[in-house]
Amino acid sequence: MGVGGKFWELLKSYARFEGFDFLRDKKVAIDLSFWIVQHETALKNQALNPHLGHTFFRTVNLFSKFGVFPVFVLDGTPSPLKSQARMVRFFRFSGIDTSTSNVAEEGVSKERNSTFKKCVNDCVELLELLGMPVLKANGEAEALCARLNRDGHVDACITADSDAFLFGATCVIKSLRPNSKEPFECYNMSDIEAGLGLKRKHLIAVSLLVGNDHDLNGVQGIGLDKALRLVRGFSEDEIFDKLYEIGKGHVPLFQGEIRCAADATPCSDESSPKAKQSHCSFCGHPGSKKVHFKSCCEYCITDSNEGCLKKSQGFKCNCSSCDKFMVSEYQVRKDKDKKKHENWWINVCNLISKETKFPNDEIIEMYMCNNHGEFTEKGPLLEWGDPKTDLLVDFLAYHQSWQPSYIRQRMLPMLSTLYLRELARNPNKTLLVGQYEFHSIQRVKIRYGHQYYEVKWKKAISNELSCAVPVEQSNMLEEEFTEVDDEPIGLLDESIEPQIHVDGCWILTDENPELVLSAFPEEALKFRQEKELKVMKRRKISTPRSEGSSEMSESSKPQGVQLSITEFYRTTKTPSQAKLGEDLVKQSSSPGVGSSKQKRKVSGSKLSKAVRRRLLFG
Repeated sequence: MGVGGKFWELLKSYARFEGFDFLRDKKVAIDLSFWIVQHETALKNQALNPHLGHTFFRTVNLFSKFGVFPVFVLDGTPSPLKSQARMVRFFRFSGIDTSTSNVAEEGVSKERNSTFKKCVNDCVELLELLGMPVLKANGEAEALCARLNRDGHVDACITADSDAFLFGATCVIKSLRPNSKEPFECYNMSDIEAGLGLKRKHLIAVSLLVGNDHDLNGVQGIGLDKALRLVRGFSEDEIFDKLYEIGKGHVPLFQGEIRCAADATPCSDESSPKAKQSHCSFCGHPGSKKVHFKSCCEYCITDSNEGCLKKSQGFKCNCSSCDKFMVSEYQVRKDKDKKKHENWWINVCNLISKETKFPNDEIIEMYMCNNHGEFTEKGPLLEWGDPKTDLLVDFLAYHQSWQPSYIRQRMLPMLSTLYLRELARNPNKTLLVGQYEFHSIQRVKIRYGHQYYEVKWKKAISNELSCAVPVEQSNMLEEEFTEVDDEPIGLLDESIEPQIHVDGCWILTDENPELVLSAFPEEALKFRQEKELKVMKRRKISTPRSEGSSEMSESSKPQGVQLSITEFYRTTKTPSQAKLGEDLVKQSSSPGVGSSKQKRKVSGSKLSKAVRRRLLFG
């Protein structure tokens, strides 16, 4: 999707690999259609409404794990060019010849099919119940994401469509993998400009040449390498004007040296190299070998003056003739390279001039315009509300057939994150989901290479109100968790499971340390101090003692401790083998006939095969 010709592979070398906390407390625009398409392509099983389940888990994890404020963007009515490109792509994948198919040249604006549209509407209803802002674009969703990013309303875009750079996006995240220690790829337009030397209009020109979502073919015979080489020859301000000239059949300047196509054929005789003067094969200097045998040349100086000296290996003549020839040869190579580049330039321009209506004004205007969404004077309305828990439980119970207790438990990470954020702003709020209060920080956990605080929440009130997780359903919940975990896991689809005590009076959740510190500064600082004291005590205990006290005798070691393999062989086999070696030395030193008998006697004892072989054969 986006620019053709493996455009993402070109940009991959300029990607930044960001860590887990890069997006914390930042606003991110998300192409919702991209998420839904991922669900449809990744899940081929019989899961019930996978688009709803995975959108729910992804949103909760993105909000709680990454600490992101997501903004979801929907596709609007596609342009006629986009509709036509979809039809052509469909015919290609179906094996139908597009040249004989009845495809309208100007295209027709058509909505997505009814099944996909229903998936989008279901996800929009789910996101609104979660309290997430949802915006609808006039055309492409990535266009509105890019405008939000360019105008500073969001900090980044999450989309796999490389068209976002053409619409003006400054920071694009292709994919997120929170269930991995690997950092994710983040593409900044500033890095692309510095690395490739291309700006936004250059990228648009490249897409016109190699193809895009609105024109799948591009210019026949021009790939990504040729397109990059062509657009780099012009500045951003003149690139579109030069494309218009080439499209009309005019060949513009090539690096300021070619004025027209006729100038590409040099006809001057001065550029042709002069013939090199003949040299002697014996001494390597100008002249013939026959003459040099009779008398030495002016370059060879000998006492007898009988002949020249034989040239050494790797000899190079420095006469004026050779110098002129080297200079002329270099000039010839330079002229040939120049002519080669000029011919390449003319051939590329001829390929472009063969295309009708190039460049397409509609595509350029579509990428450059700013009318991608309905905004007020103050900008888009981006507000994150509290989840409507009761309505959300009914919605997911109806569509996914999940138990209400299971839904509330999977929502708890999002609710606890909202609670900690609100508590940092308003310390008067004391209860989580109206029932649980902060008790303590249990320990530090490392999940997928990232640090969390395991926070203990204690039930503050005990009455007939419904708990977040009822006690009588705790055993049933454990079985339900196992079933749901068996479903395929995508990029952001692994749910966070808070631990639930058997009596239902307290729960454990994993929270971001900085968020806990802002909400409960005293408790967090106390936990850190206690942790530092424990670390210091361990260091003191593990410090080496004095040499006399550190050496323990073999008898003082506890008998119940399992020895390592080196200690085992040292304590059991080594003494017996040492004693056996001493006996063998004594026997070998005593002369006599009985020595061979004794050797055979020893070799016949209960020894290993390797030891007997060494005794017999020395």
